Amino acid sequence: MLDFTNKIVLITGIGCQDPGWGNGLAIAASFIRQGATVFGCDLILAAAEESRMRILQQTPTANITVMQADATSSESMEAFVATCLAKLGRIDVLVNNVGRSEPGDPATMTEKTWTQQVDVNLKSVYLTTHLVLPIMENQEHGGNIVNISSVAGHRYIGKPQVAYAAAKAAIIQFTKATAVIYASRKVRLNVVTPGLIDTPLVQRLAEKYAGGRYEEFRKTRDQQVPMGRMGTAWDVANSVLFLASDEAGYVTGGEIVVDGGLVCSTGEARL
Repeated sequence: MLDFTNKIVLITGIGCQDPGWGNGLAIAASFIRQGATVFGCDLILAAAEESRMRILQQTPTANITVMQADATSSESMEAFVATCLAKLGRIDVLVNNVGRSEPGDPATMTEKTWTQQVDVNLKSVYLTTHLVLPIMENQEHGGNIVNISSVAGHRYIGKPQVAYAAAKAAIIQFTKATAVIYASRKVRLNVVTPGLIDTPLVQRLAEKYAGGRYEEFRKTRDQQVPMGRMGTAWDVANSVLFLASDEAGYVTGGEIVVDGGLVCSTGEARL
């Protein structure tokens, strides 16, 4: 099951320089373990290279290539996709994993921050999908696209991050609408919606939203989840692999919420 031998997987936001496992790194490592060839990018080349080296340490035979690319730039994404095609010949799976949260409500957030948030969280998904859909449609076996959203796109989770929440909600509907349009064209699109996930990013979120009180912030996040703990990047990666797999061949326009029950809960969202 979940065999990706000879499959080409394109991943944005693959980099991880901090200790621990970020979503992009765990997703890439999981595809590699299942036999895939991975071509990934990150805004910071050193972060992408760090992820590549960590994967090679675990799987010395891994076929993984990384490059620097800006997911908010059409020119950069064109180069990313073209380089993958030139090197590997096709794209079987696309995982849109780029995202970043900045604080602010509509009254306090600057227009610049709003635009940057929409670009990095939503425009990035459009740009890669725009480029990859025609490629997949013309391949004999089509292709799969898995987008990464957030439970912030479903409910308020205690942080004033209006632009991020709006963009993540839009990703869900972008995926569903496009899935219907391409359902007869051999291309499936699905979305994974993580909740509170324990990745290296939590440290930076604590600085933005909790005055740097990291341990307190972590404890509160655990308490917000009905299961009593944050998830891991591997929880996210497992859902991505399933949706991209042949075993999910009749699933399109679907969403897997990976949140320990948070969205279903009526509990108070707190910092």
